[in-house]
Amino acid sequence: MIGLWQAVVLCLLTLGIGAVVSGFIMFKIGEKHRMRFAEAHIESAEKEALRIINEANEKAQTKKKTALVEAKDEIYKLRGEAEKDINRQKHESERELKERRSELSRNEKRLQQKEESIEKKSEKIEKLEESLVQKNKLIDEKLESAEESKQMQRKELVRLSGFSTEQAKEHLLSLLEGELDHEKAVRILAHEQRVKDECDNKARAYISLAISRLASETVSELAVSVVPLPSDEMKGRIIGREGRNIRTLEQLTGVDLIIDDTPEAITLSSHDRVRREIARISLERLIQDGRIHPTRIEEMVEKAKNDVEVKIKQEGERAVLDTNVNGLNHEVVKLLGRLYYRTSYSQNVLAHSIEVAHLSGILASELGVDATLARRAGLLHDIGKALTQEIDGSHVHIGIEVCKKYKENPEVLHAIEAHHGDVEAKTVIAAIVQAADAISAARPGARSENYENYIKRLQKLEEICTDYDGVEKSYAIQAGREIRIMIKPDSMGDDGMVILARDIAKKIEDEMEYPGQIKVHLIRESRAIDFAK
Repeated sequence: MIGLWQAVVLCLLTLGIGAVVSGFIMFKIGEKHRMRFAEAHIESAEKEALRIINEANEKAQTKKKTALVEAKDEIYKLRGEAEKDINRQKHESERELKERRSELSRNEKRLQQKEESIEKKSEKIEKLEESLVQKNKLIDEKLESAEESKQMQRKELVRLSGFSTEQAKEHLLSLLEGELDHEKAVRILAHEQRVKDECDNKARAYISLAISRLASETVSELAVSVVPLPSDEMKGRIIGREGRNIRTLEQLTGVDLIIDDTPEAITLSSHDRVRREIARISLERLIQDGRIHPTRIEEMVEKAKNDVEVKIKQEGERAVLDTNVNGLNHEVVKLLGRLYYRTSYSQNVLAHSIEVAHLSGILASELGVDATLARRAGLLHDIGKALTQEIDGSHVHIGIEVCKKYKENPEVLHAIEAHHGDVEAKTVIAAIVQAADAISAARPGARSENYENYIKRLQKLEEICTDYDGVEKSYAIQAGREIRIMIKPDSMGDDGMVILARDIAKKIEDEMEYPGQIKVHLIRESRAIDFAK
């Protein structure tokens, strides 16, 4: 309202100033006319001003009334909302108060219940304490009586046994020591068996791997050679007048010629395969040539010797190439070639040496040892067998002397010396060659032996086992590789079987010669038999 009045006053002032200015101007033009016009204009302005003022007053009054009405309505509205909030808060506080009162009442009930339960428990505890006190009294009384009876029993034991307390302790300790020794022995035996099983498993793995990588042909040789003849008439020409041809051939070759009723065949007999080979080649060439007389026989024998020497050299070189062993003296190579005509239990010694060399190299590679040196030792381990028919002594001793002569590696010399167990193997190479030699010689089919000797060996094996007390029966199985012994169950216990197995194995090692190893298998069985009637 104040702003409106200011606007009205400002407007009036502006109009008044304009009227004064216009009157002043009109006064300049015409005083009268200006006076009239000014008066008329002032009068109209006053009227207009009064009208504007009245309208402004009316509008102000109207707006004032409207604002008062709106303000009253707002006040009433706010008052109603405030009353509603107050009522709502009042209701909420009343509800919360009720809830708190109900919660308090519930808590009071719980407390009462807990107090009642605590009282009941305290009563039970008091009763339990009373019973415990009584039980403790009874226990004390029983302990006192037990101590008295213990003392009485101790005195009675001392009287009956004749031992004092210290003596009884010493006796019990001695018995306990015996039991502990037995337990210790059992555990040591179990540990040794576990270690042995682990070693056997690893050895089987290495051996199976070596054998799987190498499969060599098995050569079975006999002590005789048979030369076929074109006809039986040739037998007479070979014998010659008064047997001069056959005598010449036998003297030059050192081989026995057996001429019997066998049709169209002559048998050459000699333990030396080189001689038999020379004789065979000479006889076959004489038969092809047809000219059989002492001079011609000498020529053919000389040519056959040269051919066999060439064959020996070729076989030695082949063995060196097959095994990849370099740097051998040419004389050693020739000796290796001579092993081609040497057999052991019908096993070709050169093939055996090559096989041992390969096996030694494979085992050495698996064990992280020098495989080249192992192959060299394996190839030369039986080199002495090439000269056993010319030099006295074992093939081990001869082989060492030959290798020393040609300045072989000391480890190779030791492997040759130890491969049959004559000395203890002190190097891994020696142990590998020993194992490879056993694998090659003992595998099924590698060697053969006389049937009669084989039967005798099995019989002796069974006789050795049956000589011991407590042995019921013994059976040699698996071609003599295992001896199975049946033990009388009442004669000994399990501990005794371990000792008996060791004794039998030791006796077999001392009294028998055999390839490979023999498993001693003891069986103790108890049976209970009854009849339902």
